[in-house]
Amino acid sequence: MNRNDLTSLAARHLAQLIARGEASALEATEQTIAHIEAVNPKLNAVVVKRFDQARADARSVDTKRSRGESLGPLAGVPVTIKECIDVAGLPSTFGLAWRKDHCAATDSVHVTLLKAAGAVIVGKTNVAQLLAYLESDNPVYGRTNNPWNRERVCGGSSGGEGAIIAAGAAPLGLGTDIGGSVRCPAAFCGTASMKPTAGRCDDPGEYSFHVGQRAIVSQVGVLARNVDDVALGLAVINGGPDFGDWRNVDIASLRVGYYVEDGTFGSAPAVRRSVREAAQALNHAGAQTVEWQPYDTTRALRVASGLLVGDGLRSFREALRGGPTHPTVTKMMSIAGKPRVLLNVGARLLDALGQKALAQALPYFAHADVYDYWQLVVEQMDYRARFTEAMDRADGGPLDLILGPVCALPAFRHGSTRDLGLAGVNCILYNLLGYPAGVVPWSRVGQEEESDRPFSRDIMEKVAKKCEEGSAGLPTAVQVAARPWRERVALAAMHVIEEAARKRSDYPQAPAL
Repeated sequence: MNRNDLTSLAARHLAQLIARGEASALEATEQTIAHIEAVNPKLNAVVVKRFDQARADARSVDTKRSRGESLGPLAGVPVTIKECIDVAGLPSTFGLAWRKDHCAATDSVHVTLLKAAGAVIVGKTNVAQLLAYLESDNPVYGRTNNPWNRERVCGGSSGGEGAIIAAGAAPLGLGTDIGGSVRCPAAFCGTASMKPTAGRCDDPGEYSFHVGQRAIVSQVGVLARNVDDVALGLAVINGGPDFGDWRNVDIASLRVGYYVEDGTFGSAPAVRRSVREAAQALNHAGAQTVEWQPYDTTRALRVASGLLVGDGLRSFREALRGGPTHPTVTKMMSIAGKPRVLLNVGARLLDALGQKALAQALPYFAHADVYDYWQLVVEQMDYRARFTEAMDRADGGPLDLILGPVCALPAFRHGSTRDLGLAGVNCILYNLLGYPAGVVPWSRVGQEEESDRPFSRDIMEKVAKKCEEGSAGLPTAVQVAARPWRERVALAAMHVIEEAARKRSDYPQAPAL
């Protein structure tokens, strides 16, 4: 074992070495701190440092081991935490300037569970303001860069986590996800992640889409370098039923429906290729795969958007308190809460001007009163039932899993989020459904497959094409979703995909910084 390279080890492996006394928690922590200090100036991913306390926590783990005391499954493993998740004594600003001096009084329940497992928290990572978009940039901490290309976003809102883990400076970390916030950073940066079933690991954070909105509940999820560590992290923070060991899942018994286009926004060539190749990998492992299109995704996007902005984003305005606002949030608030009649007129005008994507999205931001919100919840219930029926009636028999894109595009260019939104329904679909969904890296964009998007007057299509151009070398990934409470089934399929991907010459290993 190379004592000089503990930062390259997976979380489970590192914990085992520390438990056997072949490495110390303090060594691992010191090396992690040194790695963060080396790469963070280029990334701005770790925005709150906890180095001195981390060293003390690591010494405590080493003392326990020397006394022969039992150690938790993550004992001595350095981890990072998304800035919005409370860690006692550290800020949780959500990118809000007025909260820059805030310090949490106590740990969140998921941090408590991590600490009980012996994890050593070394710092907190950057977020999107109000956790509201796919770029980790805010007025408090500034912008985080993608470790593969610093002109690209690392994703959001858990983007700092994706960036620092991909850069090799932390093996595992916690994020939150209400619309793709642990999955898009993983896809953009080349790491693995999972958003669990709605209700398994509820996120109590209050300065985002209002915590009182309970139709789509944010979940705390895990990002890591490999699927096994994602499973380990989820087992530690699990607040729902035990999901068992993914290793016991018989891949040959699974039926997987896959799709390359979500029906709301066109996928880039590398995204489509990655899904098809990952489907082949599952098929070679014995799973039955079938092309399948998710049920009425346009309806899903409308309902999900309506639920999240049902207060006309009044909660955003109150949270901001008149302070500096990210341009993406400014644009959202300029639309949200306008009368439905006005937005419908605007949509017709935009459609006539060739701005079809924005025309389609504009009515989603219409302000809803309580009755309208209740109607959307009823529609969500109906959509869930119909989606389940569609899975049950798939050609050849019911589906166990769905394989598809994480996002229609590889990592966006900085500033593009304002015009691209979520770039489709791929991620938020599973928040609306409440399904567990995980991400696993597959390859990188090839030189000859950057874009085949046709010319369009549509601003969203123009920005998407610009994001695709120059994307060669960026990571690609796929998303695996399972029925509720069946995380282990998704994890098993993700592991198969990961094993196949690691054999590729274009597998996204840690980027050179």
